[in-house]
Amino acid sequence: MTATCVILDIGGVLEITPETGWVRRWEERLELPSGTVNERMRDVWRAGSLGSIGERDVHEQVAARLGLDAHQVEGFMADLWTEYLGTPNEELIDYVRGLRGSCRLGILSNSFVGAREREAELYRFDELVEQIVYSHEIGLAKPDRRAFEAACVSLDVRPENCLFVDDVAVNIEAARAAGMRSHLFEDNARTIARIAAHVNTGP
Repeated sequence: MTATCVILDIGGVLEITPETGWVRRWEERLELPSGTVNERMRDVWRAGSLGSIGERDVHEQVAARLGLDAHQVEGFMADLWTEYLGTPNEELIDYVRGLRGSCRLGILSNSFVGAREREAELYRFDELVEQIVYSHEIGLAKPDRRAFEAACVSLDVRPENCLFVDDVAVNIEAARAAGMRSHLFEDNARTIARIAAHVNTGP
């Protein structure tokens, strides 16, 4: 329970995930007003992020709410995952890989049903860290304090010995409220320096 620990977010940190404009392109294709897709799908996106529905359910709801046939649903979901998965932040991933054995390593991610399988296949995050805590698997999303507690429990570490790295300020504040140290990701250089200082200081 006294081990030094680093817990990282995925999207915007370990993955580079700029907006691709895919939603607006689909709205234009379907001749829908801007904002319609997310308005119609909001509760489905939320349910998928908390794991209360499965991937098949998501596909069925996309078809029903947007009037898409099976081929269109396949294309719609492919566009969703392209933006969601982004590209790997190779520099940070390589640095974290080099930390293995010197501290406990984990991931805490607000995710979507299906993310674990895709991220494991593409980026091998399951081999990068010891534990991945996905919101769609625990039914809790950041900034809920219980999500941070679940991540600490999964690694058997104390919150005060953990550094949490995220690109969203409200999650950073929530991590601090949960007793963790935290760092707002803005670039690799400052993030790597902050992680190094934490690991070298120890619990």
